[in-house]
Amino acid sequence: MSSQTPTYALWNKLSKVFGGRGLFSLSVSLKAPYFRTVLPSIREMEPGRCVVTSPKWWGVHNHIGTYHAIAACNLAEVAMGMLAESTVPTSHRWLPKKMRVEYLAKAETGLRAVAELDALPEFGDEGQEVDVPVNVYDKRDQVVVRATITIWVTRRKE
Repeated sequence: MSSQTPTYALWNKLSKVFGGRGLFSLSVSLKAPYFRTVLPSIREMEPGRCVVTSPKWWGVHNHIGTYHAIAACNLAEVAMGMLAESTVPTSHRWLPKKMRVEYLAKAETGLRAVAELDALPEFGDEGQEVDVPVNVYDKRDQVVVRATITIWVTRRKE
């Protein structure tokens, strides 16, 4: 069994060709339609790290015209999910379990979510929680949202 998920294999193939990152980002939004609301663009994806950007458009505005807090959470979840897809081997599966969020500043621009693990976990036979930290930056590189998304990782049944 390959240790690379189909999602990560597709990224490795498409990210190397012209227009491939856009096509990959579109495919992620088709697979998980709610992600479409933030128009995510996956910029980097590798084990332990993922970077996703999102424009500020009217579909993510709140009542004061800034980037809606929950839309920023959605962007953080895209980054976490793509990190998980590139980190968790095919012998295991993952599910989001909980999310802790701090809203640090108004998000007045498009955003960039960076999900990054300090060290890659080892996955065994026992289920385990993995905390995935995600920082969401504005165009001035200010962290506007800080999230920790806990995923539950278990071995797939044979």
